[in-house]
Amino acid sequence: MTFPTATHRPRTLVAGLLTAAGLGLTTLAAPAQADPAAASFLEQLDIPAQAVPPAAGDAHRFTYTTTGAQDAPTTSSAAVYLPTGPAPEGGWPVLAWAHGTVGLNDVCAYSTNGPGAVDRDWAYLGHWLDQGYAIVATDYAGLGTPGDHPYLNGKVEAHNVVDAVKAASGTYAELGDRWGVVGQSQGGGAAMITARYANEFGGSADGLSYRGAVATGVPAYIEELLPLVMRPLQDPAFPVEYRNPSPTLTTYLLYIVSGLRTSHPEWDVDSYLTPYGHDWVATAEGPVCDGDGGITDVIRDGNVQVGKLFSRPLEDIPGFRDALRDYMGVPESGYDAPVFMGQGALDTDVGPGAIALAGHLKANGEPVEFHLYPDQDHSGTVNTSLADSDPFVARIFAG
Repeated sequence: MTFPTATHRPRTLVAGLLTAAGLGLTTLAAPAQADPAAASFLEQLDIPAQAVPPAAGDAHRFTYTTTGAQDAPTTSSAAVYLPTGPAPEGGWPVLAWAHGTVGLNDVCAYSTNGPGAVDRDWAYLGHWLDQGYAIVATDYAGLGTPGDHPYLNGKVEAHNVVDAVKAASGTYAELGDRWGVVGQSQGGGAAMITARYANEFGGSADGLSYRGAVATGVPAYIEELLPLVMRPLQDPAFPVEYRNPSPTLTTYLLYIVSGLRTSHPEWDVDSYLTPYGHDWVATAEGPVCDGDGGITDVIRDGNVQVGKLFSRPLEDIPGFRDALRDYMGVPESGYDAPVFMGQGALDTDVGPGAIALAGHLKANGEPVEFHLYPDQDHSGTVNTSLADSDPFVARIFAG
C-alpha cells in the first residue's frame, strides 16, 4: 500500500499563551461520559518504513473503533511496535505512545508519515523497546481515518489511547496485560487526561491492568490564557505590527479553531471567522504538515494577521470559557494511578503551566512525581527525562 508523504518537523506548543500560568488558575474536571464505542480491532494495514522506529523487532498498523467528537463512534488507526526477540511469558508490557502535534491532515498521521522529530522520537521509543516494552501508538481520531481531527480535545484523545491498547491487546498475542501511557507536548496533555480517565474508559477491563503515566512538556492552562491573549489581538486599536505575535502561535491558534469547530458544530464557528480567517483555517487543515517548508513556514510567508481572522470574538459564544476548560483542560484531581511529569526549565513552548499544574496536583494529594530539568527545553526534556522516568515505569509495572 502506498501512502502520500508530507514535510514535517517537531511541533511544539507556544509559550506566549502560558507566561501567566503560574497564577493559581483552576481547571475543573468535568464528569467523563460513558464510552459509547466499544473498542474493537477492525483491520491490519501496511505500515511504511518511515513510520517504524529502527529499534523495533516488528511493527504493525491497524484500524479500530473508538470515540470521537460529540462522543460519537468513529474509527482511528494506530501502530504497534514490538521489541526484538521472543515475547516473555505473559507478553510484553505495553506503553501507549501519545505523540505530539503532527498536523491536521490525513497525510500527517504518525503511523504512515512517521514523527516530525524523527531523531528524538525514535531515540525515545527505541529506549523503551530496548527495555522490553511494546509500543501502541494511536494516530488520534481524524488523522489517517475519516472525519476531522478534534485537535486538543482531551477526552477524545484519552478514548483513542485507551481503545488502541484494548484493540491491540485483544489481537496481538505478544502483548501483555500491563500497560501505561507516555506522551510529549500535545501527547503530554493527552497522557495526563488518559491518566485521569484510563480506568473509567475501560483501561483495566477485559484482563488489562492500567499502571500509570509519563508526561513531558504538558500544555497546561492554555484554556485559561487563550481568551486573554485573543481579545487584544482582535482589538482594532491594537497596533497592527503586533497582531501576528509569531507564526507558531498563529498556526497553533488555527489548529485550535479547527478542533473547536469539529468538536462543537452547534457553535457555528465559521460564523465567527472572516473570509480571510476561513481561508487560513482551511490552509491549516490542508496536506502540509509541520516541518521545514511546512505549515508554520506557510503562515510566516503569508504574514497572517490574527486580528483579521475573526469577525467577532469567540468569547461571545455562550459558555465558551467553561466549554474550553472541558475541551482541553488537564484535570487537577481524580487520578487513581501514579503520574510522572517532566518539565524543562528552558521550555519556552509551553512555559510554566506544567509547573503550576504539578503544584495543584500535589496540593490535592494526587499521586504525581514531578521533575524539573534546569538545562532542558521543550524537546530536550523528552530523552533527558528517561533517567528518572525509566525507574518510575519499572516500579509501576512491578508485581
